[in-house]
Amino acid sequence: MRMTSFFCWAIKVAASVSVIAACHAQASTWQPTKNVEFVVPAGTGGGADQMARLIQAIITKNNLMKTSVVVVNKGGGAGAEGFLDIKNAKGDPHKIVITLSNIFTTPLATGVPFNWKDMTPVAMLALDEFVLWVNAESPHKTTQEYMAAAKAAGGKLKMGGTGSKQEDQIITALIEKSQGAKFIYVPYKGGGEVAVQLVGKHVDSTVNNPIEAVAQWRGGKLRPLCVFDSKRLAYKDKVADQAWSDIPTCKENGLDVEYLMMRSIFMPPGVTPAQTAYYIDLMKKVRATPEWKKFMDEGAFNQTFMEGADFARWIANEDIRHRLLMQEAGFVAK
Repeated sequence: MRMTSFFCWAIKVAASVSVIAACHAQASTWQPTKNVEFVVPAGTGGGADQMARLIQAIITKNNLMKTSVVVVNKGGGAGAEGFLDIKNAKGDPHKIVITLSNIFTTPLATGVPFNWKDMTPVAMLALDEFVLWVNAESPHKTTQEYMAAAKAAGGKLKMGGTGSKQEDQIITALIEKSQGAKFIYVPYKGGGEVAVQLVGKHVDSTVNNPIEAVAQWRGGKLRPLCVFDSKRLAYKDKVADQAWSDIPTCKENGLDVEYLMMRSIFMPPGVTPAQTAYYIDLMKKVRATPEWKKFMDEGAFNQTFMEGADFARWIANEDIRHRLLMQEAGFVAK
């Protein structure tokens, strides 16, 4: 007798690897029978949008599916529009969504009736880094110089980021706590717009993802000061005057803040193990292509991949961590 998706999901969270394998063994050769809607719970031009459209292009170019993938941006309410769309599409295997860490922050910040458990986890594709950026014409060449200027400005410097009470503002709050400085946080719809606003000097700094600002760095318009990771990035090829690996960690420069953001695939609730297994296999094929490798290199991604029980445990831990971060920053809706 076929197990329901809920029972199989419970097994993935709690059971041993051998039982998980047995669950996957029940997966048939299911395939989509119509076009698949790929929901992006964010605006156009940002990291999630870029990754979704790359996946779409890779699938098309390499004929990885018999049907097509259609990318649809549903970024209203800090991504709540997209998440609720997936939540309400119960049992529909022709919808997938690319998730950021706003899968945790959006429900807490807005009070929207949604939880990551309302969807079916498929796989983590990568972890995205964050970099502290300033305009290339800024007089501040190091993190220490910029933090000193921020303290001296008495809360007048502007930090640009994607959305309100989301990842970028969480990092800004962590910086403020670490340094005793204050910023005027300016939210934008997507990371692409954030980079453009910094180039135009409408803000003084940003905490944008590498992929969202690399073009402006390569063009000599932006300057990276530090990366919010425990270790330097591994990519050694020159991008502009430096390689990603030349950028110091923020901690090296006296700013003890670390934060990485997930880039993952989820499905609606109520889908079958066979349908979930199909998309896991599809994403593995996508990740094996040279196009994906190039994208990972250009965006300096942490290329961690997870599925099954490991992914479920990681999500549960991140949910707890983000709840604590949001509470500490005062971002939880009352």
